[in-house]
Amino acid sequence: MQFKSFRWRMLVMFAVGVCPMAQAAEHVTLRNGFELDCARREAHGDRVRLYFAPGATSETNANYLDVAADAVMRVEVVPDPPAAPAPAASTTSVMDRQSVAGSAPLTREEMQTMLTHAGDEHNIDADLLASVVKAESGGHARAVSRVGAQGLMQLMPATAGELGVHDSFQPEENIAGGTAYLDILLTRYHDNVALALAAYNAGPAAVDRYHGVPPYRETRAYVARVIREFNRRKQIAGMGEQVARVK
Repeated sequence: MQFKSFRWRMLVMFAVGVCPMAQAAEHVTLRNGFELDCARREAHGDRVRLYFAPGATSETNANYLDVAADAVMRVEVVPDPPAAPAPAASTTSVMDRQSVAGSAPLTREEMQTMLTHAGDEHNIDADLLASVVKAESGGHARAVSRVGAQGLMQLMPATAGELGVHDSFQPEENIAGGTAYLDILLTRYHDNVALALAAYNAGPAAVDRYHGVPPYRETRAYVARVIREFNRRKQIAGMGEQVARVK
């Protein structure tokens, strides 16, 4: 769908600005105030191509961004970032999971079916929904956060009630409610996926107060985590399509 593809492009575009890339060599500031890290630059006429992975080329890696040469205001050389710490046992730093005996986990196929259905209902890419689920609950249908958010997409009870979700621990209901809420946020922020994700995490009031992604470490990390997972899924899907064409 055209609208769904538009949202995907906006997500990929924002990813280069919010996600710190491994072994970034330069910090680029654009005249519009946008800042991002890149591994290297390459001139293409009146455009500059910014690559976000070491050794990447336009032929072998789509992880780059083209900007007008005169849009670059400042370039600073930065040292390689320190090695990332070992991941914690939980997939999210803000989750306290509570398991309930006797609740069978969803299969991958069941989860995908629900996400695809919800995505089709609201014209949202199922991979984006899957990335939100992973960041929110790690795929645990009985997840409960410290502040009381529940289920796969971590709906607060009041929000769930407003969305018509009667049982947040029912996967299909939770996904339907969480997708509807994300759709509301995407509409509110004119399909700016980054702002919608930030509002999903920190609330629309915080996004409106700061006129953008709030300067909260947790929120910025959350947005980056969702985007990285989304891009990972798209890269895997792209490799699968290439293999299928070869066969």
